[in-house]
Amino acid sequence: MSRAKVAVLYASPATVVDDYQRLFALAGMKEALPAGPRTSLRINISWHVYMPACSTTPWQLEAVIRGLAAAGHPVERQFAAQNRTVVVDCRVGAVNNHLQPVLDRYGVEIQYLNEKPTQWQVYSPKQKMLVLDQVFPKGILVPECLIGANVVHMPTLKTHVFTTMTGAMKNAFGGLLQENRHWTHSVIHETLVDLLQIQKEIHPGLFAVTDGTIAGDGPGPRAMRPQVTNLILASSDMVAIDAIAAKLMGLDPLSLKFIRLAHEKGLGVGDPREIELVGDDVSGVNLHFSPHEDTLASRGQKLIYWGPLKPLENLLLRSPIVPWSYVASRLYHDGYWYPTHGKPRVKKILGTDWGKLFEKYGKTGTSFDAQSEP
Repeated sequence: MSRAKVAVLYASPATVVDDYQRLFALAGMKEALPAGPRTSLRINISWHVYMPACSTTPWQLEAVIRGLAAAGHPVERQFAAQNRTVVVDCRVGAVNNHLQPVLDRYGVEIQYLNEKPTQWQVYSPKQKMLVLDQVFPKGILVPECLIGANVVHMPTLKTHVFTTMTGAMKNAFGGLLQENRHWTHSVIHETLVDLLQIQKEIHPGLFAVTDGTIAGDGPGPRAMRPQVTNLILASSDMVAIDAIAAKLMGLDPLSLKFIRLAHEKGLGVGDPREIELVGDDVSGVNLHFSPHEDTLASRGQKLIYWGPLKPLENLLLRSPIVPWSYVASRLYHDGYWYPTHGKPRVKKILGTDWGKLFEKYGKTGTSFDAQSEP
């Protein structure tokens, strides 16, 4: 297997967009994304409220738009893409996470994949799937607009209750599958590997940009403890960037099933010893994250996916009574956890320089005053 490359830099609120441009050059963005095809900005909206480290940051999005334009992908050939989940309203999330002002500022359209005019078509993978053809025996549906398009994934550095950590590989989960993608949660690791295989078949170029300026520890992707870490990462290898992100968190990348399976299938490099790190020296970084924590909601879900309630999975999550689970999740996260636990954590981050920058984006859609277009 060829040696992969991941670029890692420290960033500051005053220079973050420029820091990202240097990161893209180190990671080879221009070489990874062929000019000509449209390029999809695969933003990540994990919650419709602002929770630091939960969703794509506005400075991450602005930097990618500008970096792509400089690399020969004009803004009119860029489009953002995001799919809703049964518990997250991505339209509201785009506004509350100050992503919509950035898109408006640069004139980049956003396509909500759960809405018209998006068309979904049955895709027949060229390589054997691990699980997706079994979960969706009537056919694997993918959005037509993503077939033949370059894709730039924009996850954040954070933990996850189902996959331990989440990054570039998991980001495809919110774009390539429809709202019933929760059907795959019991086989989530294999699903992420299948999705990477499909991406390599349908996208001319893939690139990932992980924002760790504020990182999330604990029971992610929502009920986290955000902390300022000032890190940004980029790579054309989805497996390698997730492996390095995991290592920075203090995790053994190959102990994470989705990384190990993808590495073994040759879809990328998951062994840090085989990854070339360029940029700043982060060899001593260990964030000591605690990714195996649960919330009340995630404990219940795990009982269904992998515990004693497994025989009832189809009844509870794939039958007409399934809305109970959506209501329960919204009541817990939106009604209880965010007002009591989330808001104090948000207030603390908003008092930092990164928080002040976030609020500025809500007013202007850009970290700069009125400056030149990309």
